Amino acid sequence: MARCIPAPAVDSDKFQAILAAFAVGIAMTITAQSIIHRATDLLQDQTSVRWPANELVRWLNDAQRAVIKVRPDSMNTTTAFRCSEGSRQTLKSSTATAGTSALAPAPAKLIEITRNLAATSAKKAVREVARGIMDAQTPGWHNLPATVDIQHFMFDPRDPLTFYTYPPATSAAELELMYAAYPTDITEPAEGTTYTAVIGSLSLPDIYADDVLNLILYRAYSKDSEYAGNAERASGYMQMVTASLGAEIAATMAVKPQMKPGMTA
Repeated sequence: MARCIPAPAVDSDKFQAILAAFAVGIAMTITAQSIIHRATDLLQDQTSVRWPANELVRWLNDAQRAVIKVRPDSMNTTTAFRCSEGSRQTLKSSTATAGTSALAPAPAKLIEITRNLAATSAKKAVREVARGIMDAQTPGWHNLPATVDIQHFMFDPRDPLTFYTYPPATSAAELELMYAAYPTDITEPAEGTTYTAVIGSLSLPDIYADDVLNLILYRAYSKDSEYAGNAERASGYMQMVTASLGAEIAATMAVKPQMKPGMTA
């Protein structure tokens, strides 16, 4: 006969603490110091003689912005956006909520607008349309009465911080939108310090840490490209970044939600 062994008593408080610690571990952002430390290890310059720590941090900040240019969705931010009176809206000077002077983090470009949020609106979805079609069908649409119920938005990627609403918005209109945000720069440590003086965390999600590191190494070896092999090393690190970002977007597209056969839009 099988013998039943009673389960050990579990301290509820300790168990909850373990779960909380595990959750924090999952959400933890990679520190800038860990990236710079890895860079100095790979450069074999742990004391930051040839490549000063403040210079590496400068390249880390450049690397984060470079990733944003290729993958603006890497800093996708969803927020409530309070409209300005009229059809033309701008992310760089409009307010996110009442009493707020600007979107935070700072916007780089609009990605999508999903729905109305104003308390007095019908909370309906907002769809993108081509401005050329709107201009052709209703040339005077910019002068229509303003409303809190926005039906459509128009966006030109050549002007990434501006969009237009149809009908024109009142100052009480509020939209849920997604935008690509600028990463926050890491403060450069003082001259003569090492990686241990670097503080702060990456703004990018952790999956881009290797890309940031490889871009730092690309800059480092480009700086010393006159030495044998360094130009090739720099080129190799840049190729790794290009391949990594390309593979990541391919993987993202492969697992995105898709309509099943037989479903209709």
